[in-house]
Amino acid sequence: MGSTADKIKGTTNEAIGKAKQGVGEATGSDRLQGEGAVQEAKGKGQKAVGDAKEVTKDAVNRTAAAANKKL
Repeated sequence: MGSTADKIKGTTNEAIGKAKQGVGEATGSDRLQGEGAVQEAKGKGQKAVGDAKEVTKDAVNRTAAAANKKL
């Protein structure tokens, strides 16, 4: 999966997680609050993976461009 897809899935999971937590608070459901917290954390992790992939890809591209200039 590409960095953009990871970031989109991460943002979606974060939003759904926050919504679940809000509904859980409103209804007094500890289970729903917990599920929401887990899903929000998963989303943050997915976004971090997407960011890492992007940074790595950029570094590789810069290195390749520098190597091509030397040729």
